[in-house]
Amino acid sequence: MRKASKTEQERIGLCLDCHHSRRIESDRGSTFYQCTRSADDPDFPKYPRLPVIKCSGFEPKTAQTKL
Repeated sequence: MRKASKTEQERIGLCLDCHHSRRIESDRGSTFYQCTRSADDPDFPKYPRLPVIKCSGFEPKTAQTKL
């Protein structure tokens, strides 16, 4: 896994490093970040507005989930 650039971190925010975030790439090349917590908790938007700078559900990825 490559290290995120500072610009990428600023553009995406917490979702970039969150255990509950899933990167989705469309057929047209657009990239979205889906919050998997939204499936069980309506307080979390399915596709949060980026950058996410504050989130009560944020859990950092562990070394194992980054593989």
